[in-house]
Amino acid sequence: MRISIIISFLMVIVNTSAQKWTTEKAWSWYEKQPWLVGTNFNPSSSINQLEFWQAETFDPTTIERELVWSSELGMNVHRVYLHNLLWDQNSEGFLERIELYLSIADKYQIKTIFVLLDDVWHPEPYLGKQPDPIPHLHNSGWVQSPGAKILGNLSRHDELESYVKGVISEFANDKRVLLWDLYNEPDNRATGKERSKLELKNKDKYSLALLKKTYKWAREVNPSQPLTVGIWRGNISNWGSPDNLPELDRFMLENSDVISFHAYDGELEKVIQKINELKNYNRPLFCTEYLARAVGNTFEVLLPLFKKEKIAAINWGLVDGKTNTKYPWKSWVIRPSKEPEVWHHDIFRSDGTPFSKKEVNFIRKMILNN
Repeated sequence: MRISIIISFLMVIVNTSAQKWTTEKAWSWYEKQPWLVGTNFNPSSSINQLEFWQAETFDPTTIERELVWSSELGMNVHRVYLHNLLWDQNSEGFLERIELYLSIADKYQIKTIFVLLDDVWHPEPYLGKQPDPIPHLHNSGWVQSPGAKILGNLSRHDELESYVKGVISEFANDKRVLLWDLYNEPDNRATGKERSKLELKNKDKYSLALLKKTYKWAREVNPSQPLTVGIWRGNISNWGSPDNLPELDRFMLENSDVISFHAYDGELEKVIQKINELKNYNRPLFCTEYLARAVGNTFEVLLPLFKKEKIAAINWGLVDGKTNTKYPWKSWVIRPSKEPEVWHHDIFRSDGTPFSKKEVNFIRKMILNN
């Protein structure tokens, strides 16, 4: 594994001229894909990315069991989060665990979208034992990558180059990897009174600086898979007009090989508006996050639209577990005392029984046409 990393870095040094994919290349690649449907995957035994991937808590048994349930629905892609601290801790071991995950997913014909960086939830990640879930609280243990200490210090951004290049280089020509989602929701802010105090002021400035470098590093690797960063906020009416967008959002869209976006909207008309705006870029579309049942953002509402438009559809959450994402975002404001009647995210309980049999039958029928 170590030799392959060295070879990959030598290839990066030679290849410094890679550019954003042409629209023709993007469509040629996408037309070879089936309708892509899947989920953001974190095993139920892990509260966050670090517990997922650290050697002490990496859980292939649970991973495989849950990938079987995904496969039985007909899902063919998972979006999976990585973390820079895992690379810093032991890059070789980290890559070996990624390889094992990919081999398990490949057994069930599931491709993977890897997410390298993330600005969502706790700004201060740390290695070692991760916190226990706070009962009834949505995503109480999820962490940002790299987190405020590195993100907020421009002189430290280059510390991430070896992580970004090392992971992408290792799997740059691996057909099991579908897409590189370089940075999840840049400039998102932590929720909660105490956590919000840990957030950076002018975070957008730091996120943009890191995003620019991350794209540069990824282009230097020049993987066979496309690159993307998904738009997730702001005035939808401006999504298709880059000149009307903040610099960070404009950079995301103008540098993506395929266009990705998040759609937790409760009104179908808003999702349709997002799609119509993003069609202006004339590139394949990926909805890399959706599903907020209580506001009407459901599989039954959105999958028919995504299928009609051949938009990749990747909901948040497969199996209820330590992340507690069956509870709504508003649990940070008003803490529930019991399980919600309508789950926010997730499809299955940890024993494999679905939240809704009717729902899983619908998903299976939509994907498998039966």
